[in-house]
Amino acid sequence: MLFDYHIHALAHGEYDYSPEWIGRFLQNARKLGLQEIGFTEHDEYRELADNDILDGIQEQFAELPIRKGLEVDFIPGREQAIKKFLASDNYDYVIGSIHFINGWGFDHPDFRNGFETGDIDDIYSAYFNLVKQAAESELFDVVGHIDLIKIWGHRPSKHNISFYLEPVLRCIKAKGLVIEINSGGIRKPVGEIYPAPEIIDMMLRLDIPITFGSDAHHPDQVGEGLEQAAQMAFKAGYRKAVRFKNHRQILTPI
Repeated sequence: MLFDYHIHALAHGEYDYSPEWIGRFLQNARKLGLQEIGFTEHDEYRELADNDILDGIQEQFAELPIRKGLEVDFIPGREQAIKKFLASDNYDYVIGSIHFINGWGFDHPDFRNGFETGDIDDIYSAYFNLVKQAAESELFDVVGHIDLIKIWGHRPSKHNISFYLEPVLRCIKAKGLVIEINSGGIRKPVGEIYPAPEIIDMMLRLDIPITFGSDAHHPDQVGEGLEQAAQMAFKAGYRKAVRFKNHRQILTPI
């Protein structure tokens, strides 16, 4: 069963949230045979999304349940603001992600040179410390693209990846969170799914549940790479993935 829980219909605010535009995402999901789809806007554009449109179009795609999600940038000191706008939410799930390290938007092409001027191991350490803080905040259901820090292909040299991930994964497990297998990395310079296979192996050993997302920012990207992501998870030993409804985890065979 394939489903896509990481879809940004608004992208970064450049598209209109209209029934016609949403319908294009759903039509492509239908063509791919997806069994469920989740629209997950970036929190800064959340007020531009219209759940009434999703509710209205659902009857045209009765075989394709639509879930409502939100991807939230975790930034230390922002916890109360996040709690406030999530307090009256009607989301099925919330993804917590790290896109900024001390104000540096490391995954944006305009700021990638920060990797050239900084120590890669220090950058990895700072990044995964933020991922751990996000898990500890208990604000989220899902940890998004957990090794996004590899986006431009930089790797730590002083320690292997388990050095950075082990305490983070143990925290995620303790908090009952889900980690997404995000195929969006295939479209990035690193050319890899998030997370890397060795991280998925670590997750499995800790029995951390998974979900799937393409990180689509356009209808043509819906479901892209999800079969590869599912195969990677299956090869690691996963046999079930998590769907969500009203923040409740629903285990589903892969």
